[in-house]
Amino acid sequence: MCAVFKGTACWHSTMAVHLSDAEIERLLMEHKKLGQGQQYPAQMKSKRGHKEYEFDVCGAQGSRFRVILRQAYIKPHAFSVILGYFRPQSDDLFRLCRYNGMHGEHTNTIERRTFYSCHIHRATERYQLLGMDEDSFAEPTDRFDDIRSAYDCLLRDCAFESLPDLQGQLFT
Repeated sequence: MCAVFKGTACWHSTMAVHLSDAEIERLLMEHKKLGQGQQYPAQMKSKRGHKEYEFDVCGAQGSRFRVILRQAYIKPHAFSVILGYFRPQSDDLFRLCRYNGMHGEHTNTIERRTFYSCHIHRATERYQLLGMDEDSFAEPTDRFDDIRSAYDCLLRDCAFESLPDLQGQLFT
């Protein structure tokens, strides 16, 4: 059962170890509602060298997701906003997408393309089949330049229905 929406099952039946591009897209587009009464801290929690906040969400079709926000203290433009998916009967987090700030250069191994800018990682079937991290592929973007705008992009891109009055509290 989903801890976020009581009474909603969050398990699918069986699934392969890796996810196809079609399944990844379905999960990204599955409607996700930020629940009423869900409490957001006034500040992200301090960790070693960075601050972090995470919360779980159930999708409309019962999938379990986690959103993770991380930001370095020394370099505020080094951040990640991650949407992960819990595979059925597992606590392993499969990273569907990751919105990264300016933390260093990124190279797409298959395409042999390197860039240094904000970028969006997406899980792909082809990178998984090569035994690489599911979200190894990334594309540069100019849609965000800080953690708040990256978070807003993730919410828009990944079918979230957000509550505007709670959203800004993450960054105060």
